[in-house]
Amino acid sequence: MDFSFSDEQQILKQTVREFAEKEILPVRQELDEKEEFSYEITQKMFDMGFFGIVIPEEYGGMGMDYLSYILVVEELARVDGCQAATIAAGNSLGTAPVYYYGNEKQRKEFLPQLLSSKLWGFGLTEPNAGSDAGGTQTTATQKDGKWVLNGSKIFITNASTNITLGSTIQTLTGKRKDGKKEYTCFLVKQDRPGYKAVPMHKKMTWRSSNTSEIYLDDVEVSDEDMLGKRGEGFHQMLESLDNGRLAIAAMGVGGAQGAFEAAFKYSQERNQFGRPISKFQVNSFKLADMATEIEAARNLLYKACWLRDNGKPFSKEAAMSKLYASEVMKKVTHEAVQLYGGYGLMEEYPVAKFYRDQRLLEIGEGTSEIQRMVIQRKLEL
Repeated sequence: MDFSFSDEQQILKQTVREFAEKEILPVRQELDEKEEFSYEITQKMFDMGFFGIVIPEEYGGMGMDYLSYILVVEELARVDGCQAATIAAGNSLGTAPVYYYGNEKQRKEFLPQLLSSKLWGFGLTEPNAGSDAGGTQTTATQKDGKWVLNGSKIFITNASTNITLGSTIQTLTGKRKDGKKEYTCFLVKQDRPGYKAVPMHKKMTWRSSNTSEIYLDDVEVSDEDMLGKRGEGFHQMLESLDNGRLAIAAMGVGGAQGAFEAAFKYSQERNQFGRPISKFQVNSFKLADMATEIEAARNLLYKACWLRDNGKPFSKEAAMSKLYASEVMKKVTHEAVQLYGGYGLMEEYPVAKFYRDQRLLEIGEGTSEIQRMVIQRKLEL
């Protein structure tokens, strides 16, 4: 197993790092304070090809492997988790389901737009269906040759911007022959009558990322809007979450790296008792532990990506990397704030934002508790 980067990956990693430091870092704090989604940065990321890393070139993508995509998310998260979230959701939960489960007509209709200028939501979570993804209450009933959707979704990333084209909506379409619930996904455009997407504000975390509620009131769609076949929705959502967990892990690794670098720099500049605080063993040990755990999380993530890229089962490793990386970032940001002391509590310093942005990583794409359940079940198999 070789974790060395190809020349193409090294160039990509450096390009993303330079982009993040030049285009995102100068406005990161302002966007966060205003809770403002940046259309300018998002379009630049479209232009850089960040929304189609793994999609084949025939649809307008870059045709690279999954590790390359993860490197993009990691480098963006090193500077700003909000912009990384836009890319992570745009790839793992936006374009990926359309590419992997859509028919050729749907791919040709949606992918060129989703890779160049339009966002797409992933409508799974509901007010009463979070960790229990099978608790979906949004329904799709057949009427006069159409499907009529009713229900709501919540905490959906990228679903209510001015450039959002629509969302993949999981619905309850009846019962299977074995008596279990039948779930089916539909590709629903934003302009459908009865469809309403509303931004959510006053968030503790990811303030400049778009988070939305979706309301469906007698929204009509057809069989042509169905993603894959009837009854495949739950399977599609779970597979998409496996892929998405790798991106959340990348956000954990990248965010932890950013917080560590800020704390390391500060510890060399801050003097107490006549010398930099990094020279005190208690602090140098903190930094050593932070660096070690980040590297461990990174290697676990890269292994999971290697498994995926080589066509091997990776669901367990995806859950492990998401769980571990998100909790490593928690530890690292906690210690980073501690090294800053009182200044770490002030929003003008970067570690305060890293500390807040970490919190979602233990919740999104399945909570840490759900990851442990996934891992336990895989171990039993």
